[in-house]
Amino acid sequence: MVTETPRKVGKEVLLQGWVNTRRDHGKIVFIDLRDRSGLVQVVMVGLEEARQLRPEWAIEVRGVVKERPVNLVNPKLPTGAMEIEAKELKILAKAAELPFPTDTEGLDINEEVRLRYRYLDLRRPRMTRNLRTRHQVIKFIRDYLNAKDFVEIETPILTKATPEGARDFLVPSRLQPGCFYALPQSPQQYKQLLMIAGFEKYFQIARCFRDEDPRADRAYGEFTQLDIEMSFVNREEILSLVENLYKAIVKEFFPEKKLTFSEFPRLTYDEVMEKHGTDKPDLRKDKNDPNELAFCFVIDFPLFEWKEREHRWDAMHHPFTAPKEEGIPDLMAGKNIGELKSYQYDMVLNGYEIAGGSLRITDPAILTKVFEIMCHTKEEIERKFGHLLKAFRYGVPPHGGIAPGLDRFLMILLGESSLREVIAFPMSSSGQTAVMEAPTAVSEEQLKELSLKIAKK
Repeated sequence: MVTETPRKVGKEVLLQGWVNTRRDHGKIVFIDLRDRSGLVQVVMVGLEEARQLRPEWAIEVRGVVKERPVNLVNPKLPTGAMEIEAKELKILAKAAELPFPTDTEGLDINEEVRLRYRYLDLRRPRMTRNLRTRHQVIKFIRDYLNAKDFVEIETPILTKATPEGARDFLVPSRLQPGCFYALPQSPQQYKQLLMIAGFEKYFQIARCFRDEDPRADRAYGEFTQLDIEMSFVNREEILSLVENLYKAIVKEFFPEKKLTFSEFPRLTYDEVMEKHGTDKPDLRKDKNDPNELAFCFVIDFPLFEWKEREHRWDAMHHPFTAPKEEGIPDLMAGKNIGELKSYQYDMVLNGYEIAGGSLRITDPAILTKVFEIMCHTKEEIERKFGHLLKAFRYGVPPHGGIAPGLDRFLMILLGESSLREVIAFPMSSSGQTAVMEAPTAVSEEQLKELSLKIAKK
């Protein structure tokens, strides 16, 4: 890597990468060679093929590392005190003229164009930094939870369609014609089944899929969350785990950021709605300071919310959220539904919800009643959730969890205005995948295999 060259002054090195810039001074050609670690200046004297070089060509250079004269040191680069005196040059691949520059921030470029050429867009230093930071944060999370005896377990991507608050992405089955899998909106039911299985401390860097309208802070189609579930715990133990984890992440990777609160406050839903008019309050002392981080937890959410358009009650979080004990008699009697409180909790950062979770219902009778209040018939409950109700008959432990969204958290910490700036290949606002331009039509043969026909409007 080019960043290793300062330790190899006087030695011969072999470097491979891209031509970042080229400066032709006749018999001497200077280039800045770029690899995944950074830039280094290469001096080419008497190498005729060096005059052919153009930006973004892939090359191989063999040469000697030499110190620059003091007056020519570039203090802006880690390699700015030395240069490579090239002895050999090999052109590995030529590049056509790029559709846009990659040495700028890129925010002034049409986003559809950037996504069409995402493999080029990711060459810009800002995007490289974002994805490398994402990798480092996720590795840190894995190491942190592993040290606390959590087990990372993958759960199925092809699963069952169940109502969890958003539209499902459906996948037709070839072996069961007319039946469909659903891509998971979250691993919710599987992680609860893992608690019944006795794992007690589970996590997963989980891919989740929701057919929701896109916006800057919510990606269309798919997103990534840290999924956590624990048995034999109370609410405070879960919140403390996540608080300490996120403090550690900020300290490790974003030391320039300052926490508004040394301890994340626990605020009730009623008090934040009354004081701030939102359940995602921005509690920064100076809202113009991007380096101020105001974390808080919002607790004691309503159990249900009224859906006027559908004229029915729906779960505020999801139907597996445990009600507060004092409200259980009214719940089972179907009374005062709008006044019932739950063990739902959200983690909020600078006005964004970055995590949501709850303690879970473990009593089949209570869970069944929740589904009934949401207007599910007994037949629908059995068909959609019978597997979970059955599992609850075999010694289900008290459990709860939380699921921080990694994309939104990184967007805030990296100072980006859109989730798409921290995702390698995001979907566009029109719902097309970057580069591939999916979804696309499929052949009649494929449709026939799946026993499907496309209805014409």
